[in-house]
Amino acid sequence: MQMKTYTARDMRHALRMIREEQGPDAVILSTRQIGEGIEVCVALEGAAPEPAPLAATAMEAPVADFAQLLAVSQPLVSQPLGATPPAEAPFAAAPVVAGNDAQLGAELRSMRHLLEWQMSCLAWNDFTRRAPAQAQLLKELTEIGLAAPLANELVAELPPDLGIEEAQRRLLAQLTRRVPVTGDTLLEQGGRIALVGPTGVGKTTMIAKLAARWVKRQGTRDIVLICIDDQRFGAHEQLRVLGRLLGVECLTLESAAQLPEYLARLSRHRLVLIDTAGASPRDPALADRAVQFEQIALRCGLEIWLTLSAGAQAGVLEEALQCYAAFAPRAVLLTKLDEAASLGGTLSALVAAKLPLAYVSEGARIPEDLMPARAHQIVSRAVALARVNAASAHDDLLARRFGSRA
Repeated sequence: MQMKTYTARDMRHALRMIREEQGPDAVILSTRQIGEGIEVCVALEGAAPEPAPLAATAMEAPVADFAQLLAVSQPLVSQPLGATPPAEAPFAAAPVVAGNDAQLGAELRSMRHLLEWQMSCLAWNDFTRRAPAQAQLLKELTEIGLAAPLANELVAELPPDLGIEEAQRRLLAQLTRRVPVTGDTLLEQGGRIALVGPTGVGKTTMIAKLAARWVKRQGTRDIVLICIDDQRFGAHEQLRVLGRLLGVECLTLESAAQLPEYLARLSRHRLVLIDTAGASPRDPALADRAVQFEQIALRCGLEIWLTLSAGAQAGVLEEALQCYAAFAPRAVLLTKLDEAASLGGTLSALVAAKLPLAYVSEGARIPEDLMPARAHQIVSRAVALARVNAASAHDDLLARRFGSRA
């Protein structure tokens, strides 16, 4: 096996040299401190191996042999069963048993993951020594729940000579600027809004709060509620009851295809709120339904707002934003803020989707538990939740998320 040694002043520069010459799949065999720097030994990609390690089983091979196999045996593992290896391979005539081949491949992948994790730990430890303030900021953002790419971007924007307290203030200010909001324009100016979103996120309750707040400010003459939820039992009746309680007009439609006709009759109404049927982001019919509904919305001058639950996990929110992007939503309504254990994932998903936040809701009171979205309040709430829940980020998590930071 051929090897090459790299010497650099720290792990970051050593990894950069290795990536530039050997690519991202280089196999690092060992590292050691030398004087004021570090020495890294790497197995060269494609180097001719010694035939001896194949004589032993994978379970009997020492650690050094595993690293050697990791660098040179990928062509063997990737060969289809029964295929003839390349003529130049020194072990071309060696028989390969299907079961042993699969076991060897699994163990090599496991060893590779172990080596990558160890290198991430070394890189993260080196980074904490070189830039302790930046490492502390990344840890705090992780405890809030922010996604690693967003945390990296925020920290990279900071000047390098800031004290930790000033850096923390600027970091939260930068995050606040990343969260777009619409303000209270809907309840001040009106509009035609259709609420879409997954089942159970609270679309009907959000409409009730918006309608009640409008009636309290503007009266009952210029508002109408429309329900086209034909899937949830009792959805029409629930909105009719709300209309009777508020003293506002309420219409029920059988399908979205009727919207253009009815909206043409409602031109004098300043606020039209439309409740739609919820659907799972994984519903195979969602994409077709989204295309049809968006076309209707364009003809009617209708805005589509996506309703999401703050109590959902970050992955669920990201999936909903991705799947409901087919509706071309113009803003997001965030419900169940009181059920959220962390808001960092929610903020990360909204920033990545570049969708403004319109209103947030917490609690069941109508209309008290509704407020226009304010970016600084949401960010402050995210920080407070992390403190209340004593969120912590361990070194192994930080190494996996930021170990490749260069």
